[in-house]
Amino acid sequence: MSKTGESVKDIRQRCIQALLNRNWITKQDEPELFGYIRAQYRELRDWFGEYCGFALLLNRQFAKLEKAPGQAQTWMGFDSFSESRDYALFTYCLWYLEGKNEMDQFLLTDMVEEIREYLAGQDVFLDWTLYTHRLSMARALKQLKALGALVAVDGDESDWARSGHEHNVLYESSYLARYILRRFPRDLTTYDSIAAIEAGTYPDTPEGQLKKRRHHVYRRLLQEPVVYDWQWNEDERYYVRTQRHTILENLASFAGLEGQRYREGLLFYYPEASGEMYLFPTGRGVSDIVLLLAGELRRMLARAEGDIYIEEGGRIELTIAELEVIILRLKEKHKMLWSLQHRQSRSNELAEEVLAHMVEWGLAGREDDGRVWIYAALGRWNGDYDVYGGDE
Repeated sequence: MSKTGESVKDIRQRCIQALLNRNWITKQDEPELFGYIRAQYRELRDWFGEYCGFALLLNRQFAKLEKAPGQAQTWMGFDSFSESRDYALFTYCLWYLEGKNEMDQFLLTDMVEEIREYLAGQDVFLDWTLYTHRLSMARALKQLKALGALVAVDGDESDWARSGHEHNVLYESSYLARYILRRFPRDLTTYDSIAAIEAGTYPDTPEGQLKKRRHHVYRRLLQEPVVYDWQWNEDERYYVRTQRHTILENLASFAGLEGQRYREGLLFYYPEASGEMYLFPTGRGVSDIVLLLAGELRRMLARAEGDIYIEEGGRIELTIAELEVIILRLKEKHKMLWSLQHRQSRSNELAEEVLAHMVEWGLAGREDDGRVWIYAALGRWNGDYDVYGGDE
């Protein structure tokens, strides 16, 4: 038992959840948690390596789990980035920082000029007189600061983005900058697609392919809100169905994830909220509307109202117009309990926000032709407001 009364199992789960949800755990900022990870390093390293193919890095200063997605999702990027240029400049900032030692100081103007000159030699041209280019660089620098890879000693890049050379920033390099990009088994330029990176490098043997399948399954179950049976390929679906007891026990014991087998697949949830994780329903008002939508769809199915029914895989098909009508009906009934923003939103804007939120959490999907799929996991909720005598 720890000083706080936690069991070894509880501490291990806390370590795993922190490693999965943070970029790293530093000894300076989290000495107790860092000590727990160091004490259980071998067990954590072996579990992540065996089931996920993740490497656990540990040195005197920090611990980091080198994560990789089982399947890349749009929401896995940086929320603060809005253009591909942001990611490119983020990468070239790391290139610049490779030439700096820990605590080396330098000016923003020197940094951006060296990056501009290097890219010009690669026939890629940046113009720092353009506000959009400066804004992309500012977003990249803010993200580096948020990660702890860069320290602003004096000044702010937002001022530089607004007015250019009239403002400058003095930065200090951090040792963490060298560990942001994860290691790849071979030169990154030899990959020709995202799918090739996701596939990884495994021996073309029965043992190698089994390991590849296991890693891919566990990565998705640990890193995505929900994965349905129809989203696995045939081999993965067979693995999930035949190994479900092992998977359930493993994720419950090590990661604290409770799971259950439903018709649509293995669904997992955390029984207790933790500051380490961003869970659904979120604290945002749009999550409340999604819960209300779940309850309304349940009632519509029970009354056989409208032309909706449950299709294969537990999905419900709607048009975007039908979704708008349902949400408008909810708005008319509950709007006094909604935020001012949602009360004032037009029906099409509100439907788009709700749909985007559901897609992000694996509760819905959309087709290019305007069709909307409501996925089975949404049916596990039935939301209403207590003031109306409903269920939460």
